[in-house]
Amino acid sequence: MIPSATKTDLKNLTLPDLELFLRGKGKERFRATQIFKWIYQQDARTFEEMTNISKSLRAELAEIAFISQLEPEAVEVGSDGTRKYLFNLVDGNGVEAVLIPIEGRNTLCISSQAGCAMGCEFCLTGTFKLTRNLTTAEIVNQIMAVKRDLAGNPPTLPADGGEGRGDFDDSDDSDDGHQQSPADIRNIVLMGMGEPLHNLDNVIPAIKIMIDGNGLQFSNRRVTVSTCGLVPEMERLGRELPTVNLAVSLNATTDELRDRIMPVNRRYPIRELLAACKGFPLPGRRKVTFEYVMLGGVNDTLEDAKRLLRLISDIPNKVNLIPFNEHEGCGFKAPTRAAVDAFHKYLIDRHVTVITRDSRGGDISAACGQLKGRLKGG
Repeated sequence: MIPSATKTDLKNLTLPDLELFLRGKGKERFRATQIFKWIYQQDARTFEEMTNISKSLRAELAEIAFISQLEPEAVEVGSDGTRKYLFNLVDGNGVEAVLIPIEGRNTLCISSQAGCAMGCEFCLTGTFKLTRNLTTAEIVNQIMAVKRDLAGNPPTLPADGGEGRGDFDDSDDSDDGHQQSPADIRNIVLMGMGEPLHNLDNVIPAIKIMIDGNGLQFSNRRVTVSTCGLVPEMERLGRELPTVNLAVSLNATTDELRDRIMPVNRRYPIRELLAACKGFPLPGRRKVTFEYVMLGGVNDTLEDAKRLLRLISDIPNKVNLIPFNEHEGCGFKAPTRAAVDAFHKYLIDRHVTVITRDSRGGDISAACGQLKGRLKGG
């Protein structure tokens, strides 16, 4: 059942927003914290479950508000343990999220839009035009739905355990305060369907809920936002959420090539993008992650590696090399293993922190750049 349009979805509200909402109804401030904890720490689905709140208040809340949910329409499990979750939204749009279990450190890649307007040539998601932005609730509900699934079905790793542990992991376990169980999500990366910085009005509140100590309780060190290079929005993200990690999908070392494979470069060329990276307010010793999808015979030469090194040398950086995952309808090819190894070695030998990301979830179209809504047969 779709809730009445006159009711407020409480999952669209940060804790300060919830306080304001309840204050407007004449309620005490501490009630907001109680409700927030019930929603995000107890996964309450109805107000009736909130047993430390009076029956009269629960009944009043039910008249003016609701708690939305997402349930996966399907879950696909890859041979490497990767899980792709297919979500059907209330208006019929479909989005996907991907869980990547790596040595027990589960990374969840979530979507921020239905479709994408950026049109990157190598990305399967980019073949869909943007339908709409996801709401704050739809973003956080992906996390909650996966947590619910993991509680009953902890993931298992293949025998080799996978590689690339450090892709989105900027510190050791000491700041987490607990040992992760197989049902925990360690890292959240906004790298699924859509461009997160194209939807900051909903992404920023969603991240605030993720890192709130009364909310989903993720460390800000465990939340990474990826962008194809929306320069003004990078500045806003740094101003409003200066503690999260930034990943930039670079993928080319010349404007000529980047203009061709990433149309956003025509608005914000490499020089402007790198200036925004340099100005991003990274906390402590953290670094900008530069993602570089390696396209066979296109951007995978040693000359590309040399130019990449020159471009990012004055920015605290680490590099994720992502061998392209071939998919139907795309003319690009995967790079050879020799090209990947040579590129990797060139950067490593010059003291760049480099991870060559092994392809995860390719057999279920869940690898990097392969997300595509198939809920409606697309």
